[in-house]
Amino acid sequence: MRGSIELVCPAGSPAMLRAAVEAGADSVYCGLRDETNARNFPGLNFSPDELAQACAWAHVRGRRVLVAVNTFARPGETARWQASIDAAAVSGADAVIVADLGLLAYARERWPELRLHLSVQAAAGSPDAIRFYASAYNVRRVVLPRVLSVQEIASLMREVEVETEAFVFGGLCVMAEGRCALSSYAAKRSPNLCGVCSPPEAVTYTEEDEALVSRLAGFALDRYPLGEKAGYPTLCKGRFETRGRLSYLFEDPVSLNAMGLLSGLRAAGVTAVKVEGRQRGKAYVARVAGAFRQAIDALDAGRDPQPFEGLLSDLAEGGRETAGAYRKTWR
Repeated sequence: MRGSIELVCPAGSPAMLRAAVEAGADSVYCGLRDETNARNFPGLNFSPDELAQACAWAHVRGRRVLVAVNTFARPGETARWQASIDAAAVSGADAVIVADLGLLAYARERWPELRLHLSVQAAAGSPDAIRFYASAYNVRRVVLPRVLSVQEIASLMREVEVETEAFVFGGLCVMAEGRCALSSYAAKRSPNLCGVCSPPEAVTYTEEDEALVSRLAGFALDRYPLGEKAGYPTLCKGRFETRGRLSYLFEDPVSLNAMGLLSGLRAAGVTAVKVEGRQRGKAYVARVAGAFRQAIDALDAGRDPQPFEGLLSDLAEGGRETAGAYRKTWR
């Protein structure tokens, strides 16, 4: 790691992994090509052989590879999830990112030397919860749920001794990790069990009455004036009319950009900052990793990293950005 904060970037493919590392990522996170990771989209992810090659390539360059096995094992099918833990360990991965309690127990017992990170899907946001995972499963790092302010993270860090990782850029999901089932109502596939939210084959865009209509499995989720930027249709970010008022009921289709809060997150005791977007491609990760590399290096040199925040504004979903819960202006 080159800076005071570890920069963790997404890798949806071997090419994307290389782009992230070459642009300045300290670590990359990826998944195997199946339902055991929460980005199980066609054309994404790694075979076991590709993962082993990627780990070797990254290690030569002093970088780390974290493998997400972050969906919840279905009853009667746990062997598939255990096999992903095994593949990550055999590949030489530096850590696995896990949410399922049974898988944490399996990894601890089968591969005692394998470093365990707790996925954001576990929603561990209190000192007691974090201490439980650290004590029971020897979890070394916790990916923090996206409901905490910077001040709350600082208070939390005063009571725990594990590493923490916080999301700082990319798409935002409904801020109750590990509980998403909305997609399964329409598309019959849940991101927490199958790794797919709004599967691409169920998504359509059509022009109707001088508007662009986005649909998921035939359900209209939003209507945009022609020329307006349209987000990817997910039920949690759909715009619905209730009581005569048109609004986003769950969450607006905006992107997280907390680059301006890097100083506060470092002061709060956060170990690593994480970029979302394994499905976005190598050009995306190269730009985001490069911008955050500059920002972290500026912070380490005693300069303000906020000027670099504007480098990524055009990547925002729907053309809008937010600091999310970190500032909690909605409280």
